[in-house]
Amino acid sequence: MDETTTGKLKVYMAGFEVFRTDAVELGKQMKELCEAYGFEGIFPLDKDIKPSPTKWETAQAIFAGNVKLVQKADVIIANLNPFRGHEPDSGTVFECGLGYAMNKKLYGFVSDKRTQAEKLLPGIDSQTGLYQDGMQVENFELPTNLMLSVPLTIVEGGLEDALKQARQDLL
Repeated sequence: MDETTTGKLKVYMAGFEVFRTDAVELGKQMKELCEAYGFEGIFPLDKDIKPSPTKWETAQAIFAGNVKLVQKADVIIANLNPFRGHEPDSGTVFECGLGYAMNKKLYGFVSDKRTQAEKLLPGIDSQTGLYQDGMQVENFELPTNLMLSVPLTIVEGGLEDALKQARQDLL
C-alpha cells in the first residue's frame, strides 16, 4: 500500500458520477467524505487534460490519465449501480478489472443488493427460464456479474457505506 505523500491510503472512486453536470462539485464532496474516513480520495476528473485536435486524441488522453490515477490508488471503490440499463458503467467495470490486475483492494456499492436473477425476474420467461432477450441469466446468487462480485467486496448503500467497510478492513 502506498501511503507515501499523505500517510493515507488513496481511494480511486470509479463510477458514472463523472457524467453528471455537477461532477466537479460532487467530486470535491466525495473526496471530503474519503478524508472523513481516513483516506485520500482520487476522483476521475483529478487530471489535467488539455483539449486535443481530435476527439480520438482527447479520448486517448482521458484514458491514459485515468489509468495513471488507478495506478496511484491503493483502493478502488466503484459505483456498481446500473447505468443506462441493467449493468454498471462499462468504464467503471474496466477500472475494476485494471485495479484487480494491479492487486488493488476492491470495493463496490449498489443501492439494491438483491441477486441479479431477482432484479431481472420481471423479464424472465417462467416456462423457459430465459430472459426476454432469449439468453440465460447468470444465477450464482450474487448482486452483480460474478466477474465483479467475486473479486470485489460489495456493500449495499452508497460511497459512505463502502468507505466504512474499507476503513474497517484496512485501517
